[in-house]
Amino acid sequence: MQSLIDHARTFHALAAERGVELDRLAAGQSPQALFITCSDSRVIPSLFTGARPGELFELRTAGNIIPRHLPDRSSGEAATIEYAVEVLRVSDIVVCGHSHCGAVGALVRGEDLGAVPAVREWLRNADAPPAADHGPDVARAVQAHVLAQLERLREYPAVAARLAEGRVSLRGWFYEVHTGSVLAHRPGTDDFLPL
Repeated sequence: MQSLIDHARTFHALAAERGVELDRLAAGQSPQALFITCSDSRVIPSLFTGARPGELFELRTAGNIIPRHLPDRSSGEAATIEYAVEVLRVSDIVVCGHSHCGAVGALVRGEDLGAVPAVREWLRNADAPPAADHGPDVARAVQAHVLAQLERLREYPAVAARLAEGRVSLRGWFYEVHTGSVLAHRPGTDDFLPL
């Protein structure tokens, strides 16, 4: 933890050295994309996209799960999606799964999550991915899960309206933790291929 504290103490000087315009950021944000990904500490969107501060509006959840839209119930996820689309007017929404995902792996393997009841309840928000993928990277299951989350996004009224107007694009990505590669879903082939 000490290294994180030390970095935080000197960040303002480091930001100035690297040309991060903190004053501009204080005036407001105008991100290019809403980036929905897993809470996993190995997944750092700005690292593999090269995004600078203010370029990505991030939503991170265990297993990059997007709960079903329920009009009579709000959630942090729904609020973040709505804000990104309606207020920030992002032009792209990326759902990015990753290899070695513990959440998807638990779903695929049907793990006993009795010791972590909040996690068990949260994972019930996901449609179980195909159970045929038992490899350690659970790549196929995660990719199927990403596609299911993209379908969930289409249920959100703000997203549906912007899609109908052609003002937002949905993208499915898969990040390989062990290689650093990023694959993108190609609807024409229904495969995840290198960007």
